[in-house]
Amino acid sequence: MKLPFFLASRFVAGETLDAALPVLDELNSDGLHVALDKLGEHVYDREVAEAARDTYIDLVHTLADRTNNDLRNRISIKLSMMGQLIDEDFCLDNLRQLLEVAARNDIFVRLDMEGSDLTESTLDLFEAAYDDFPNHVGPVLQAMLRRTDRDIDRMCELGASVRLCKGAYAEPKAIAFQDMSRIRERYVDYMERLLQHTEYSGIATHDDQIIDATKSFADRNDIEPETFEFQMLYGLRRETQREMVEDGYNMMVYVPYGTEWFPYFSRRLREKKENVWFVLKALFKS
Repeated sequence: MKLPFFLASRFVAGETLDAALPVLDELNSDGLHVALDKLGEHVYDREVAEAARDTYIDLVHTLADRTNNDLRNRISIKLSMMGQLIDEDFCLDNLRQLLEVAARNDIFVRLDMEGSDLTESTLDLFEAAYDDFPNHVGPVLQAMLRRTDRDIDRMCELGASVRLCKGAYAEPKAIAFQDMSRIRERYVDYMERLLQHTEYSGIATHDDQIIDATKSFADRNDIEPETFEFQMLYGLRRETQREMVEDGYNMMVYVPYGTEWFPYFSRRLREKKENVWFVLKALFKS
């Protein structure tokens, strides 16, 4: 059964790029940076992977034409859409083709982190491309994974831009922390290291404790707000996003779009009971 898109419309900007672009423009007009993400994952066909690469390249051109110098708009991609599960060399070639266009247009490409079965591969592919495109590519790290402590050290060594999040995938206890207080504790430690040792990393959270800890750490250590950014998801805490811009902080909004919205939508529902309640209210209104 195909679920109607209106259920996901709180969290997904549209099923097409044309539907998502007015959202981009509205957020930009409020001083918010945007990361556009064409939804999809787990491609096993080479032609489909190449088509995804070409879609990302077109998206880079679209963003370059719509972005002024005051904004840090970018794209967010999943390597599993570009052949990661087919052949890593094939995926790397696709990634390099994309990054060549991104670098020419000065558009940053964020490599989304998927389930833990792809963490090592994603970071290996990132490092294979990083030396040639240090200013235009960076990974996502998930605070809940036990391995992230050493991955943070490596990113600090490289000075790479990181998007730090808690993690939205269900992972076993052997490889991931399950207790939220422990995840929050690790997150704050990783945030402090990234702010000190990397350039323009993203603190991706809706958690007020982490937001306050980040502001406090930056103030105590004379870390200027323009050297990092906060990041939030489209459809969540909209007023907070704008308030933080008014307070002088960079704020990036992650804006997904596309027909393959259900996996992303499902992860949002698992994260917060409030999101489930929003969808139920929408159902009863229809």
